[in-house]
Amino acid sequence: MELETRTFDHPDARRLIAALQQVYVHRYGSDDATPIEGSEFVAPRGIFVVGYLDGTAIACGGWRAHDPGPEFAEGDAEIKRMYVVPAARGRGLSRVVLAELERRAVAAGRRRLVLETGIRLPEAIGLYVSSGYSEIPRFGVYRDNPSSRCFGKLLAVAAQRAR
Repeated sequence: MELETRTFDHPDARRLIAALQQVYVHRYGSDDATPIEGSEFVAPRGIFVVGYLDGTAIACGGWRAHDPGPEFAEGDAEIKRMYVVPAARGRGLSRVVLAELERRAVAAGRRRLVLETGIRLPEAIGLYVSSGYSEIPRFGVYRDNPSSRCFGKLLAVAAQRAR
């Protein structure tokens, strides 16, 4: 799989995000309600990638920086819109996208990645836990939603600085 940086509103990104939103509709009854601006996924404060296999867009994901505040620490970035089309699942491609997002976050000086997912997405929870993410307090529009789960991972750049 080839990963390419794309804008959040690139046609391939939009198609994949629309398919992901349908997963949310199927499993939760509605789209993800998290407010998102495409401009949040532009370097250096964000990134969005699309994965291509034989020229076909099959995976995506991005991160956006957050300023310090009640829910976020200095250097935090939030993963959003991680998705792999059903026909391409089971090949470890979500791990490839996640590793690339982590790599680019480190390169941008981010210290920690955080994310929100839900209990009806056990495959996502499994991916994040097996990739070193730990559960953190819920944040954002889902902070009071008992079916929401939030995770975070201290990135290598932060771990190296702490030594």
